[in-house]
Amino acid sequence: MERVSVGGRIARLVSRIAGFAAFTFLGYLAACFLLLLLYTVVPPPATGVKIQRRIEMMVSGQSPRLRTTRMPIDRIDPDLPHAVVAAEDGRFFEHAGIDLRALEEAAEDNRRSGRRQRGGSTITQQLVKNLFMTTRGGWVRKGVEVPLTLAADLVLSKRRQLELYLNVVEWGPGIFGAEEAARYHYGTSAGSLTREQAAGLAALLPAPRTRSVARTGWYRSIILQRMQQMGY
Repeated sequence: MERVSVGGRIARLVSRIAGFAAFTFLGYLAACFLLLLLYTVVPPPATGVKIQRRIEMMVSGQSPRLRTTRMPIDRIDPDLPHAVVAAEDGRFFEHAGIDLRALEEAAEDNRRSGRRQRGGSTITQQLVKNLFMTTRGGWVRKGVEVPLTLAADLVLSKRRQLELYLNVVEWGPGIFGAEEAARYHYGTSAGSLTREQAAGLAALLPAPRTRSVARTGWYRSIILQRMQQMGY
């Protein structure tokens, strides 16, 4: 019987590991795509970021209580989705999930500053991250995020993307969804927000766990100006 060399065994093992990794990757993408189809009509029962936060709270010894209230987009004051688009993704209604111009602009700004200040991610990318991933992962997460973002923009209408985003994104420590955000930060309903309050909530999104509406007036003013320029 011919003896298999050590190199041959290693190559075979590497091949099996690579095959398993590819199978897992494609299977994960397929499962997420099926969920995106489901989310065209039903709300997500859980999200990756919510699961992450629950685990983090349990590990730190805190009670894993997350405040979430779903709200149809037609019951949310229209200034809030307008403010979010103005703040997070000005070309949201123009791109197909990924804004190449925003990525180029972010890369140029980061090059000039010498450090990473902007990411250039779109609302669709952030939605996919919140639904299926966590806030961690680096380039591995990006490798999964890109195909899922393109799929999300193909499957979900822009209006549905905004509705899901407003209801699953994190607006503060343990605060998920626009309704809980409005109650927590302003003591009102998402349907009763003023224009300034809507801009104030949008100003939290880059760092919702550390920012407060009382300390982001400078960014709120910028968002209000952008909203006016965009005709909102």
